[in-house]
Amino acid sequence: MKIKFRDVSSGIVEARGIVEIVPGMFINEITIIKKDGNIKVELPQKSFKGKDDRMHYLNILTFENENKETIWKMEIKEEYFNWRKNNKKVLVYEP
Repeated sequence: MKIKFRDVSSGIVEARGIVEIVPGMFINEITIIKKDGNIKVELPQKSFKGKDDRMHYLNILTFENENKETIWKMEIKEEYFNWRKNNKKVLVYEP
């Protein structure tokens, strides 16, 4: 899996990734978050307001079963850990 990350460090968002699904085809906005000390992978969603004025969310990526989704997220998380080892987080404090 080819994936590129960029550091975000805004709130609970640690990084965002772009994954090459097949050669020449990419999916953006894979989000790496740190919540309660745990790293989690969030996949992109489309949100829209329905006729009932409620927000609805639609997953952009759909998997055959939950196991495939879990494995894919684990692969992304492993790639993130490898990327983070090579790209240490730099915290900048203004005086």
